[in-house]
Amino acid sequence: MIENVKSNLKRVIVVVVLLAFVGGVVWVYKTYHRYFKNNVVADSYLHIRSNANFAMVVDSIKSHHLLKDTNTFISSAIEMNYVNRVAPGRYHLKMGMGNRQLINMLISANQEPVKLSFQNIRLKSNFAAYIAKKIEADSMSIISLLDSAEYLKSYNFNPQNVYTMFLPNSYELYWNTSAKQFFEKMNNEYKRFWSDERLKKAESIGLTPVEVSVLASIVDAEALVNAEMPIIAGLYLNRLKKGMKLESDPTVIFAVRDFSIRRVLNKHLKKSSPYNTYQVQGLPPGPIMMPSVKAIDAVLNYKQHNYIYMCAKEDFSGYHNFAIQKTEHIMNATKFQQALNQRNIKK
Repeated sequence: MIENVKSNLKRVIVVVVLLAFVGGVVWVYKTYHRYFKNNVVADSYLHIRSNANFAMVVDSIKSHHLLKDTNTFISSAIEMNYVNRVAPGRYHLKMGMGNRQLINMLISANQEPVKLSFQNIRLKSNFAAYIAKKIEADSMSIISLLDSAEYLKSYNFNPQNVYTMFLPNSYELYWNTSAKQFFEKMNNEYKRFWSDERLKKAESIGLTPVEVSVLASIVDAEALVNAEMPIIAGLYLNRLKKGMKLESDPTVIFAVRDFSIRRVLNKHLKKSSPYNTYQVQGLPPGPIMMPSVKAIDAVLNYKQHNYIYMCAKEDFSGYHNFAIQKTEHIMNATKFQQALNQRNIKK
């Protein structure tokens, strides 16, 4: 009797142990499947907007087909209390990620920075459109600040010259950057760029940093060869000192707003605009393109000479013929015009 009871008890213990083992295996499998099994379809990015809630995050994941099993992500997110801790940003989803690793990344807001670089962008509208493709702020919010005299006053800029604040370079910033945060970062970079040494050089040539950048934009537009930048900068500084009009063809093209022009004609020179340096004295009110750092430094370190005229060389090499006397300049201009005619470049 006692032996039977012991035997039955052993059977019960064995069954209980087996059930516990099977239950443990099932629990481990479910836990692994829910939290640790790869659930990311492919290397991709999840963009979470600043006003997003958990439902919006799930909608974005579904619409972009980022996960293999959205349901396990949802249940895991609920258990890990991510639902109430949604943080905006640009998150890099990598192959091999399970829900736990993914959700921990989202909770900690461990987003990947955006690499941003720009140069030679001519118009503010083009610049705003480009930036809007890189960060959360849309082009309209950027344009509204670029055109806001009241807002720009705090940075000591105005809608005409604010473009000089944006220095062509490579930057890193977070995707969920607002338009105002972007301006703040660019202004800090601008202040760092204008070191005491550069400020002293600007003062020595009688220009403010903004005026240096405006002149640099003209130098940039004129110079197809970087080595000529300091020479061209010196030429325009000579004209400014003599009280002569700059008479720069790129300013005329900017005033006309026809960037397909290859030959500036008399009708273009008559365009009434503060940017037409054939019509107005001194520098235009703002840059005609985003000036490069090389062009800015070329103005600050201009080459001293007596040239006051220049004309593109007739061999279309990108170099210029420089002249001191107007008679010599007319000869150079005639050769270039003949070369344009030979190539049938009429406009």
